[in-house]
Amino acid sequence: MADTTQTSDNTEARARPTPLGIYDRPGTEGISSIEIAALVLSGIWLLASALFFLFMPGNNVAGESSGGLRFIMVMLAIFMPVGMIWVAATAARSSRIMREESQRLQAAIDAIRHAYIAQNQSGIAGPEPASVARKLDEIAEAARKTESALATFTSRREQERPAANHPSTATEPSPEDQPALALGTQATDMAPPLAVEDFIRALNFPETAEDEAGFAALRRALKDRSAAQLIQAAQDVLTLLSQDGIYMDDLLPDRARPEVWRQFGQGARGRPIAALGGVRDRSSLALTAGRMKQDPIFRDAAHHFLRRFDKTFAEFETSATDGEISALAETRTARAFMLLGRVAGTFD
Repeated sequence: MADTTQTSDNTEARARPTPLGIYDRPGTEGISSIEIAALVLSGIWLLASALFFLFMPGNNVAGESSGGLRFIMVMLAIFMPVGMIWVAATAARSSRIMREESQRLQAAIDAIRHAYIAQNQSGIAGPEPASVARKLDEIAEAARKTESALATFTSRREQERPAANHPSTATEPSPEDQPALALGTQATDMAPPLAVEDFIRALNFPETAEDEAGFAALRRALKDRSAAQLIQAAQDVLTLLSQDGIYMDDLLPDRARPEVWRQFGQGARGRPIAALGGVRDRSSLALTAGRMKQDPIFRDAAHHFLRRFDKTFAEFETSATDGEISALAETRTARAFMLLGRVAGTFD
């Protein structure tokens, strides 16, 4: 029964894309039907009041002594219903906004669930005997040692002979080593390397539910272990920030030069990389700092995200060009790092 449930969840995750467009700021309407109805009712009431007081007989009967009180009563009779109409319109609009935010929160929860299923659906396996598991671990360890030795040998040969016009002469593993590599290598290790374009596109997340290219890049990135861990951590903090109305598209931080990002990737902290904390939105900084102090769940998620971003960017910086670093700095994940890093004191 559990297998059937898991299979149905996997099928659902494949069939229905994750609505990661929830990290966009919700679209705002100019004038809704509520305001139009309030304007119409207000106009009808003002017109009826004007007609009534213009054509009411005996306008000059009251004396001057009661003129002030009469004026106040007339103003109340005209404008109090109009005020009540707009109070009701404001309450209706607030109720509609609350319903929309509730739907967005539910979409955020569904997004995390489907992303988790999509990330782990390829790694589901049935229970194995303990002895077989230990044997596989030993073979995997031997395979990793062999791969490390081969990588070291290959890199040294490339440094000795930088001209790469000749056919490759890298040493291939012996036939008896092949079964160990095939058996000990996990499915994630057999996947092709993640393209830089897909990595950067995945860190920005799909724009809308119809962003097929964004979802394709996200699926490819989730097959890479390091990228998947960073994406999951970014999803968590972006969802938590959206609960306070903080959206990365609204921040528009100051841009930092690629050289500053490289210093951060190489371990620099504090004032030398202060330009990375380019977020100037005071309300977002205040809300984030307050929640960092009061909400332990948010604080743990933020520090975990900062650690994952630090580690992943240090690996990315070694082979990335200045253009690729600038493109990564424009993603929603990088903006979340700027905001949380400034609140956490990374740039102090």
